[in-house]
Amino acid sequence: MAGYSAEERGAPHSAGYRLFLKDAAGRYVSPFHDIPLRDGGAENVFNMVVEIPRWTNAKMEIATKDPLNPIKQDVKKGKLRYVANVFPHKGYIWNYGALPQTWEDPGHKDEGTGCCGDNDPIDVCEIGSKVCSRGEVIKVKVLGTLALIDEGETDWKIIAINVEDPEAGNYNDIHDVRRMKPGYLEATVDWFRRYKVPDGKPENQFAFNGEFKDKDFAVNVIKSTHEHWKALIAKKTDGGEINCTNLTVSDSPFCCSQECAKATVDAAPPCTAANPIPPEVDKWFYYPKN
Repeated sequence: MAGYSAEERGAPHSAGYRLFLKDAAGRYVSPFHDIPLRDGGAENVFNMVVEIPRWTNAKMEIATKDPLNPIKQDVKKGKLRYVANVFPHKGYIWNYGALPQTWEDPGHKDEGTGCCGDNDPIDVCEIGSKVCSRGEVIKVKVLGTLALIDEGETDWKIIAINVEDPEAGNYNDIHDVRRMKPGYLEATVDWFRRYKVPDGKPENQFAFNGEFKDKDFAVNVIKSTHEHWKALIAKKTDGGEINCTNLTVSDSPFCCSQECAKATVDAAPPCTAANPIPPEVDKWFYYPKN
């Protein structure tokens, strides 16, 4: 989507790396709070922030607890996080990211899954042919959703396609993915089921027996998480450690000036050469499918 650009700070593949977003006027914005969820158009078309390009392994995410919510690499137990390659998958098998202005409320128990939200923006698996860039903002057509239960929390995975994909017109609902890309949905379930096994964790579980829900169901889930975000940004619900600093939500008590935003970015270290990716990131892991 034209109009947004990215500014890197720190060294890629380091704990200090941050990627900040700017709007068309060059003003710093939060990818969590300032990019609109929708810009009009069809009911199932939304803006998506790409965190992780397809085929890569670095677990990048919107930093929900940092001012301006830049994209950073996740750290677990003091180590930068890379997802393992569980055969036959290499890294992420879609462009992976999030829908802005959504929030899976950890205080809300979903009626369908029986579990509370995971405290993050809602995740998106974009299935188009283009490998997107980290920090890219694209318009996607939502086709369906999968309900992952990740360590006891509801973690919706929206299935969508870039509206600029040459084949986007052929995709209108989840059954079109099954028809046009046979095996892709099954591979998606397999990926999410087993991706934490190399870390010594059990296989993940799913609500609805791992069945994908259709476009209309997914759009309703997105609308619900948008309502939860609106309560969060208006301070009508307790967001805990989530940083709600924003520049465009005028009725939000967390709204700040561009000078404040620039000071946040200027405090980050300048961009330097990328650190090497550890060689073990390329390792394959083989497990029998249960």
